Amino acid sequence: MLRRMSRRFDAVVLGAGPGGEVATGILADAGLTVALVERELVGGECGYWACIPSKTLLRPPEARSESERTAGVSRPELEWARVVEYRDWMIRHLDDSGAVAGYEQRGVTVVKAPARLAGPGKVEAGGEVLEAEHVVVATGSDPAVPPIEGLREAGFWTNREVTTLREIPRSAVFIGGGAVGVELGQMLARFGAQVTIVQAADRLLDREDPQVGRLIEAALEQDGLRLLLGRQATRVSVDRGERVVELDDGSAVRGERLVVAAGRRPRVSGLGLERVGVEANARGIPVDERCRAAEGVWAIGDATGVSLFTHVAKYQARVASANILGEHATADYRAVPRVVFSDPEVAAVGLTVEQARRQGIDAAELTLDLPDAIARPYTYEEQPRGRFGIVIDRGRDVLVGAWAVAPLAGEWIHQAVLAIRAEIPLTVLEDTIAQFPTFSEAYVAALRTRRRERGRAEPA
Repeated sequence: MLRRMSRRFDAVVLGAGPGGEVATGILADAGLTVALVERELVGGECGYWACIPSKTLLRPPEARSESERTAGVSRPELEWARVVEYRDWMIRHLDDSGAVAGYEQRGVTVVKAPARLAGPGKVEAGGEVLEAEHVVVATGSDPAVPPIEGLREAGFWTNREVTTLREIPRSAVFIGGGAVGVELGQMLARFGAQVTIVQAADRLLDREDPQVGRLIEAALEQDGLRLLLGRQATRVSVDRGERVVELDDGSAVRGERLVVAAGRRPRVSGLGLERVGVEANARGIPVDERCRAAEGVWAIGDATGVSLFTHVAKYQARVASANILGEHATADYRAVPRVVFSDPEVAAVGLTVEQARRQGIDAAELTLDLPDAIARPYTYEEQPRGRFGIVIDRGRDVLVGAWAVAPLAGEWIHQAVLAIRAEIPLTVLEDTIAQFPTFSEAYVAALRTRRRERGRAEPA
């Protein structure tokens, strides 16, 4: 029997997406010998097919929309060829050779191959065995493909095909009205495609406060998107070069392209987890508060099923790496920001008021229309927009949730992130001096509505 070559490291990281890269960098900088194993491209889904290219493609039509809302600015033209050229530069032309060379210069061993655990402290990859005291599983996730009759035979796109496309299709049907459907659907529509979103729930972004979904629905409809809410796709076929999607109410919708945007599932099958005593489930790899899955085995990012966001993967990488290095760190997910880079942006953190009440919290929600409360919407655009809400725990007098549908919401939601994470008293938040004029003034404005609702007199 052929004996496989074996090499020894302090740590082996499986997956070179954002989480795996952060863990690799921290451990290597600390002086550990590290092997980074990646089956595709170093940089992962986020860098090549998701976060980076999608936000790059979203920005040009967003800038044009801003020009249309800004006094004294002429409407610019979109130059698709220039957009594609810049997108390709941003995703390194799907070439990770520079990234690989960079790691090797730092002393990291990069192995480009599928991998699986062969037992405690052992990873099989590229025809050899990599041995290490610590193995970090950061294998990411795959698009969830619903079991719709005829879907695979008809052919479909996922985020990968949309974010790397060369030509805008005439029309597209999206199955799923979450973040991917909203972002990429609006992007294609603004570049000229006729877009339909089919959403099983009765609103878009249905995990957020109901007001959020209704607000973004109105914005998308203004961009010409057709929204079919509360509808299930039951069958897909092809007719004269178009995908025909039959719905559960007997109707049908068709488009040149069909995009599956029904969420993602942790990529955990075939990793040999059972060989190290780890039993993954449909949600991913169970981990403790230190991101440990078993003795010497750590899991981070989408593979854990805990808030499938790039920033969570990077956070978990910091937590796991600290523990590997002998420190004591635990993960706290109370204040994970959630941003949809639509126009206007959607941002949220913490709990909705319904979620808070289900947890037994004496919760109240304070909302305000930003143009009625602060000056910034008017200085930002001629047609001021924006709605903001905060969820407070009346018993502890702290913030437990917040959301916004407004320009730049993804930037100023982080005040709420910090407030929830640090449990800053509402009296401190209300007494904070916010720069004028900014959207951040909304926090003080919302809290002062609470004062008025209590019937307390405003200071002179």
